[in-house]
Amino acid sequence: MVKHCLVLSFRMAHDLRTLAEDFRQKNKSCFILGVSGETGKELLKEIVERKLFSKITVIGRRQLTFEEAYENLVQEVVDFEKLDDYAAAFQGHDVGYCCLGTTKAKAGADGFIRVDHDYVLKSAELAKAGGCSHFNLESSKGADKTSGFLYLKVKGQVEADIEPLGFERYSIYRPAVLMVDRQESRPAEWFARKVLGPISSMFPTAMSIPIQSVTRAMVANTLIPPGEKVEILENKAIYDLGKAPEK
Repeated sequence: MVKHCLVLSFRMAHDLRTLAEDFRQKNKSCFILGVSGETGKELLKEIVERKLFSKITVIGRRQLTFEEAYENLVQEVVDFEKLDDYAAAFQGHDVGYCCLGTTKAKAGADGFIRVDHDYVLKSAELAKAGGCSHFNLESSKGADKTSGFLYLKVKGQVEADIEPLGFERYSIYRPAVLMVDRQESRPAEWFARKVLGPISSMFPTAMSIPIQSVTRAMVANTLIPPGEKVEILENKAIYDLGKAPEK
């Protein structure tokens, strides 16, 4: 996998407001996978507030109810076990965001692999066939297909398996433990919130990152012209890009 080392000083120098204005003129559409999860939920909010896309499609296993009405939002309900039957949901999008994922504790080992690898890969395949040019994948710090740890191995494997699909741009985000109050229990994140919470909002750490930093980075990176076809943003790069001012 090609690793793109981001030159953040160059990227931060961009006027994000101008880039956003230019982006809006292109009348692009996007889809988001995993909006029922915390990252996807926050990402949708960020995208809607920025008014970057003429159409936003949320793809998920059930119809979602939002606290407020979102403009230009379409929901597509699919059966992830039969995704080929729902190829139309993935057609006609310029940008795709995948925040799909579960845990071994919640779904079991087989269920985790099915969601975090099989569903994600099949979604990427359908997105590419449907015309998506920029695919954004939320992965994890330490993702490595050779890892002996199942979580990191699966994350690394799906990263690698998506690359040959040949998206014009493929952005991988590897955040550390997410600082977020989840509805579901994730012990590592609970520990990070309690121990690292007081300093995580002020300083990037090797162990955690505020979820808002991740979603802001994903949106900002979408606006910035690409360097390489495949780019990997590690935790520090995500944090720095996520705090870039919109001048």
